[in-house]
Parts: sequence; structure tokens; C-alpha cells
Amino acid sequence: MIFNLPRAIYLTLLLVFIESFSFAQSNYFKMSYGFGGGMNRSYTDVYQGDYGKIVYGVFDYHLTPFLTMGLEGQYGRIKGGIAVKDPAGRWFVNKYTALTVNLKLMLGELVNYNQGGLLYNMRGMYLGFGLGAINNDISNIARYRPGKTHTPDNRFGGEDKSVNFLLPINFGFNYYIKDSYGYMRYVINVNAQSNITFGEGLDGYSESRLRSNNAYPDMYNSVTLGFRYMFGSVRSYRKTL
Repeated sequence: MIFNLPRAIYLTLLLVFIESFSFAQSNYFKMSYGFGGGMNRSYTDVYQGDYGKIVYGVFDYHLTPFLTMGLEGQYGRIKGGIAVKDPAGRWFVNKYTALTVNLKLMLGELVNYNQGGLLYNMRGMYLGFGLGAINNDISNIARYRPGKTHTPDNRFGGEDKSVNFLLPINFGFNYYIKDSYGYMRYVINVNAQSNITFGEGLDGYSESRLRSNNAYPDMYNSVTLGFRYMFGSVRSYRKTL
């Protein structure tokens, strides 16, 4: 048997290339950060909610490619109330900041998928929940009843500044973009979030729940579009990414 050196070198290089490509496809970065923005709408004890703007930043640690735990910071304006329609003439503007810890579980963690198939393309769909705090800063509000003198008896109860616990519930989708080495590196994110607060600081009216016989907590919902970048050391994963 005659040993063919060029052929052996070629086969060796081919196997190394295939192994390297497969390795890249089954490994992921353990961290990511990102930012985004969108719109929110309030649901409080005033007559009608209104739309505001929101921006956010996130930092996530990837327990797996499809299970993350991380921090999210928000800044925005929450508005609500129409003086001519609210029975008490109330309205408010809340210039808020919030910080939460979130856990998100994606479909790719739960199902087996074939690369290029329907489940593969939907693997970034997720549900999540978290816990944190919202710092309420009421920048504009109707503090006195319309047509009344500005006396303590005619003032609505409530504070301009307060901090409440916050429970965010997330439903969204991550669209992954691979880099030239085959790693999931970039993410386009669409997220719908419902934020439930514990307290009466969101609209600035502490007495509204008693007067309106409303037992529901104040909350705001948001829809955002964002971008994320994955980085750090890599970890192997049992499925092809």
C-alpha cells in the first residue's frame, strides 16, 4: 500500500474544518447586553389611561441559550386621566425609573427542532417574569378638585415621589443572527410586557382605590423593539444552534 501524503493532509484538514464548524454550531456565549424602546399605556384608578414612551437597557446571563436571568432598567413617562371625563377631574404624568430582575424561558429549551424547520424558527419565543422596584416621580398632576379652592380639604391624597414593588410579566420573541463563525451573536427582540405595581404611587393618587371601589392594582403595559449583543466565554449545548 502506497501512502499518499497530499491526500492524507487534505482529509485531515477537511475533518478539522468539519469538527470546528460543528463545534461552533453547538456552543453559545454566556452573556448579552442590549437596549431598546417603545410605547406604554397606563391602567390605573383614574378614568382613562394614556400612552407614553419608554427606553430600556438589559444585561442577561445565559444559563442555556434559551434560559436567561438578568437585569433590566427602564426610564419613561406614564400618563393617564382626562380631566373633563374623570368624575373627580384627575390626570397625571409620571416620569419613572424602574429596575427589575427577570427570568425568561424560550421555546427552544422545551422542544426538539430540526435546523431550518418551523420550531427552529420559533425557538426564540419566550415567557418570563421578574421582580423589582419602580421609582415614581409625578412631574405633573391635578392635585386639587376642579373649581375648588386650593385648601387641604379639596386636595387629592397622594405623594409626588414614591417607590413601589414591581412585577413584570413578559411575552416576546428573539430573532437570532449568526456571526461569520456560526455563533448566535446578535439578537433582534420584540417584547410585550405587563407591569403590575404594589402600591398607589403609579398615578400619584393614594385615595383613588377607596373612592372608586377599585380593587385592582395599578399597572402599565409596554411594547418594545430592541437589539442585543452576545459576548463572553462560550459554553457547549446539547442541541444544534
